[in-house]
Amino acid sequence: MEQKKDRRIRKTRAQLQNGLAKLMKTKSINEITVKELVDEVDINRSTFYLHYTDIYNLLEDIENRLMDEILRVIDSHKNVTDGGLLSIFTDIFTIIDANRDICSALIGEKGDMAFVQRMEDIIASHGVHDLMNQFMLPERPIHYMISFSMSGCIGMLKEWLSTENSEPPEYMANVAYNTVFHAFKAFYNGYAVCLC
Repeated sequence: MEQKKDRRIRKTRAQLQNGLAKLMKTKSINEITVKELVDEVDINRSTFYLHYTDIYNLLEDIENRLMDEILRVIDSHKNVTDGGLLSIFTDIFTIIDANRDICSALIGEKGDMAFVQRMEDIIASHGVHDLMNQFMLPERPIHYMISFSMSGCIGMLKEWLSTENSEPPEYMANVAYNTVFHAFKAFYNGYAVCLC
C-alpha cells in the first residue's frame, strides 16, 4: 500500500515538474499561477496543495532535488585523484540530460538565475579543485578563471539543451572538461610568463 502511495506521489510530482517546465519556456515563474499549472497537467488544485504551498514551493523542491543529486555525485568522487573533474562533469551532464526539460527551463531565458548561480557555485567549489591543485596559481587569478569557466559551461549547457538530437552527456562532458582544462592551462602559462 505504501509503495503504491509513493508511486502516486512521484507520478504527481513528475507531472507538475513537466508542466512547470513547459510553462517556464514562455513565462517567468512569477507569471505562472497554480490554476494554470494544474490545468496544464490535468490535476485538481487540491492535489497540488497536498504537495506544495504555492508555485515557488514547487520550484524550490525541484531545484533542491536537482542540487542534492549533483552534490551526491560530487561527494561520490571525493577520493578520485585522476580524471576527477571529467567524471564529475560526465555525471552532472547525465543528471541534466535525465531532467532535460526542467533544466532547460531553469537556465533558459525565463528561468531562475538563482538556480544557475547555485549550480555554478557548487561545481566551482567542489568540481574545480583538482584543476586548482594542478595549476598552482595565487587565489585571486584562480577566482577569475573559475568565473570564466563556469560562465562558459553554462553557455555550453544552454546550447546543448536547446539543440534537438544533441550529443550524449559523455560527449558534452569531454567537451566541457577539455575546454576548462585548456583554459586553465593557457592562463597558467600566460601568468607564469608575466611573472618572469
